[in-house]
Amino acid sequence: MPLPTADKRANFRKLHESGCFMMPNPFDAGTAKALQQLGFKAIASTSAGFAWTIGKADNRVTVDDVCDHLTAISAAVDIPVNADFEGGFAAEPEGVAKNVARAVKTGVAGLSIEDSTGDKTRPLFDRNLAIARIKAARQAIDADDSGVLLTGRCEAYLWGHADLNLVIDRLKAYSDAGADCLYAPGIKIKEEIAAVVEAVHPKPVNLLIGPSGLSLKEAAGLGVRRISVGGSLARSAWGGFMKAAREMAEQGTFTELASGYPHTELNKMFG
Repeated sequence: MPLPTADKRANFRKLHESGCFMMPNPFDAGTAKALQQLGFKAIASTSAGFAWTIGKADNRVTVDDVCDHLTAISAAVDIPVNADFEGGFAAEPEGVAKNVARAVKTGVAGLSIEDSTGDKTRPLFDRNLAIARIKAARQAIDADDSGVLLTGRCEAYLWGHADLNLVIDRLKAYSDAGADCLYAPGIKIKEEIAAVVEAVHPKPVNLLIGPSGLSLKEAAGLGVRRISVGGSLARSAWGGFMKAAREMAEQGTFTELASGYPHTELNKMFG
């Protein structure tokens, strides 16, 4: 019998109380189930990974696309799902609130709202507007006592603005506005990670780790509560697919197909 959504949300909040946990990013129901079978305690959607599965570029999906996706992966597993809800699919707080209310209905245990505009000439929302957007998300979550955990994201580093003071200022403001967890993707230097953790304490911090990043043990030692990998697992899957497909297209040979995951093991996993 599926685990009730309320229990998933309670479990997710419990994970944020102590220690450091990994929250890998599947890109469909099958990969979500696989991660649950491997023993992960929580997972998170990836905007990029999902977009590629429906033939779209990252940040080119609709709120309808995303809500359908979140419903599917939340229903597929008994572990909490955190939603990469991008910028809330709206600029103004009212629109963010409306869309967050929709996301809550999908069964997710948490969701994040970022402060990037998508405009290279003005990559971040003005500070006051960014704070208002977090407040709107908080109010939408609390409207029906859903218990969904809200993550506030500062995207400055991803847009080439490596200003730690700006990031910390914004994350503290997002915490005050109601964010339960704080996240600044792109920060990699240990001293900067530790500074962010200290600045927003006692709120937990999410850290994005890539292939050359820290280990779980190292991140835990810096006080990080949660680790995600963004689109890295999706890119790994695409790497194997494209390598085999290119060999077929360019050489007419099929040797890379031998590196695929065994059919029997996949059937066993989903059986």
